[in-house]
Amino acid sequence: MSPAERTLARGLLWMTTGVAAGLPLLVIPQPDDPFLTFVVQLSVIVLFGTGLTFHLAPLADEPWFAASSLGRRARTGLAGIVVVVVVTGAVVLATLATSAALRYDASLQFLQLISALDIAWVVAAFTLGLRWRFGRGPATVGALAMAAVCVWSIWRYLDVVGFTAEGGWLVDGARIASLVLPFDLMAAVLAVGAFLAGVGRAD
Repeated sequence: MSPAERTLARGLLWMTTGVAAGLPLLVIPQPDDPFLTFVVQLSVIVLFGTGLTFHLAPLADEPWFAASSLGRRARTGLAGIVVVVVVTGAVVLATLATSAALRYDASLQFLQLISALDIAWVVAAFTLGLRWRFGRGPATVGALAMAAVCVWSIWRYLDVVGFTAEGGWLVDGARIASLVLPFDLMAAVLAVGAFLAGVGRAD
């Protein structure tokens, strides 16, 4: 199998496992206050995506698209993008399944989905870039730090704003702009910068 095929196969296995994790959650009573459940679920989902990134990362080091006329850096970049997409897709489906199993309000399920999606691609791209540039150790530290900051920004928003009376997402544009968006933008810039710097090291 080619590196791309192995990447998709491993991603599918992890995705199936993540979706299946929703089944035992069906026995958990729907929480009156979803704050703790939401934050714990998001943290686990983010760790799931980070683990999948490290599992797939060695495949991105292998020769991709060898028959093409693209240079080494372009092929490495495309390999990394595929890994990021696979990780993000697995995280999205795992989030949908587990959020539905926990029976959140529909608006809160949507918040969890966009939060997990946003964090997944950022952490995956940041991890790959750091790994290519500095090695596995710094990539591990960087990935965990990035994940922690991203989860913390959502935790802080929910801690300050709270939820609707039905346990849904209480949208506060001003608080989103001050508590979430600055960290989102910083994370995106760092992720893209690290990814491009890592690709630049490809021979």
